[in-house]
Amino acid sequence: MDLDFDEAQYEVQREARRFLEEQCPPAHVREVVEDPAGWSRGLWKQMGELGWTAMPFAEEHGGLGMGYLDIVLLIGEVGRALAPVPFLSSIAICGVAIDRAGSDEQRARLLPGIASGDRIAALASPDEGDFGEVTTEAVREGAGWRIRGAKPAVLDAPAADLFLVGAEVDGAQRLFVVEEGFEVSPQTGFDLTRPIGEVRFGDAPAELLEGDAEAAFRLAVASACAELIGVAGKVLDMTVAYSKDRVQFDRPIGSFQAIKHRCAEMATLLNASQAATYYACWAADTDAEDAQIAVSAAKSYASDACGWIAGEGIQVHGGIAYTWEHDMHLYARRIKSLEAAFGDAHRHREVIAGIAEL
Repeated sequence: MDLDFDEAQYEVQREARRFLEEQCPPAHVREVVEDPAGWSRGLWKQMGELGWTAMPFAEEHGGLGMGYLDIVLLIGEVGRALAPVPFLSSIAICGVAIDRAGSDEQRARLLPGIASGDRIAALASPDEGDFGEVTTEAVREGAGWRIRGAKPAVLDAPAADLFLVGAEVDGAQRLFVVEEGFEVSPQTGFDLTRPIGEVRFGDAPAELLEGDAEAAFRLAVASACAELIGVAGKVLDMTVAYSKDRVQFDRPIGSFQAIKHRCAEMATLLNASQAATYYACWAADTDAEDAQIAVSAAKSYASDACGWIAGEGIQVHGGIAYTWEHDMHLYARRIKSLEAAFGDAHRHREVIAGIAEL
């Protein structure tokens, strides 16, 4: 079985990197960090015009008729650039979840706005690696539903105008669409390059997505891994470039064996994280028999490995990496926030242990 990406997918990755290097340099990211809105509407509009937001959706829903695997490399490039846009939340997580778990009517009504970028969706998810810690309640009201409760630290909540909310129904975890009846309070997160907020639902009218919520959440975790390895790849590239430029004792520090070993181990861990992530994306997309194990293995391994890569990148850069003026801390913040998102490494190892009945 060939699990490699095809040339068209690699071409999307190359074009995305060129575009983001030009339109989303670190200076632009820092401008957005200082902006109370917390995200770049101009960059988001450009992405929509390029068709990035429409890629994984069917043409009848305003998409380009591609698929989830066609945006996996793109997710990594958006992360690599620290692009301050809700691509992960609105497209890779919520849009894909609605596409997979929504009814024909829900897809026809909700996806065109998401695919165009005109509407932004965010996932009010549990804290853990599954739906075991849902803090919202779904109440049946006639033929419909109401959502009550609150969810803190929702990624891209200040930018969103609709939410996917996890709640328990008859002992099973389900996903609901909420378009009104919520209140968002912006919060300050560890990652300064994307907004978060607490979302309160006060008897908000909600629509149940009839499809498999667990399958949709697996895709969300896989997407977080795809962004994580993209950011870590940038950290490695920055570290290697710095080790070639930084001179100490009349030699580039990259010529010292200790630095070579650090960079080599960073590259080895990144390659392993990429392999685990890409398989997890494929397994989640195809509902493979081992999809949950693959996704949890990728999240647990990549979280630890990419966190280590971020730490080593800071160590090789030395004191300059600890200053506000250097960009390394922005990448380290993004990696650390993604480590915790949708279940940290410890939680996903617990999931694997539960499946293995250990």
